[in-house]
Amino acid sequence: MSYPCSNVRRVDELAAEARRLRRDEGLSGRQIRERLGVPKQRLQDWLRGVPPPEWTRRPNAKDDLRVRAVALRGEGSSVNDIALEIGVARSTAWQWVRHLPLDRDSERAHRKRQHAKLMTDAQWATWRQCRDERRDAARRRAAESVKPLTETDLLCLGALMYWCEGTKSKPWRSGSERLVFTNSDPGLVTVHLRFLGSLGVTRDRMRFRVAIHETADAGEAVRWWADVMSADPESFLRTTVKRHATSTNRRNIGAGYHGCLVITVLRSRELYWQIEGIVAAIVAGCGRAVVPAAGRRPVR
Repeated sequence: MSYPCSNVRRVDELAAEARRLRRDEGLSGRQIRERLGVPKQRLQDWLRGVPPPEWTRRPNAKDDLRVRAVALRGEGSSVNDIALEIGVARSTAWQWVRHLPLDRDSERAHRKRQHAKLMTDAQWATWRQCRDERRDAARRRAAESVKPLTETDLLCLGALMYWCEGTKSKPWRSGSERLVFTNSDPGLVTVHLRFLGSLGVTRDRMRFRVAIHETADAGEAVRWWADVMSADPESFLRTTVKRHATSTNRRNIGAGYHGCLVITVLRSRELYWQIEGIVAAIVAGCGRAVVPAAGRRPVR
């Protein structure tokens, strides 16, 4: 369907007038429709790309809430805290503050962690007390069931302990049989020294060395181990220092970390052979391992 040229010119003139009224006089859409007498949809087509005047823009009802959300984020509030504080959805709060990373070192974040710890401790205090009482009772019963060790008991215990924690020879490295025991537990070190004494090893055949991480105080560790064994710190060999690996999440730090003590026995090849024989006899005497079925107690 075709329109007369006069009608086309009339439409173009109205469209140009509508855009002029918007740009020059700053009229709203309703005012332009009333002046020109055109429908709303046609006027929207004519004004597409022409921004409305500032006075027609209504303020966002949540602008003040958004400002408050940004301020709370700067104080260290989480998205959940912000949503609860200002009464908006969590997704809305996230959209407002997602460009601001949470400062976990802020005073608010620190107080929140302290509060969470207090609540957790209060919630689990009774359970932890019962657990500690059961643990102490189990330890006490187990300790009371152990009779004084005989020389044979000490020999078997020391041999098994060395086979778990000591250095063992390799088939591809002949002539490597010697006693080298490494451990960080002073109690196990004491048992190992008693075991060596039962084998007739004297202190002049032992060499002591501390292996420790470089972030710790090596000199203090040597003195601590020397006190445990009633030895002279000057008699210790040069300390082995382990270099720090940034990818490792170390937990053995602080005042209670003293590294490991390495005890080497000189001229110990035959002693090593003896330990091999003791362990082989113990394993043979235990027979084939039988795993109890689920829900059944092992036969004592």
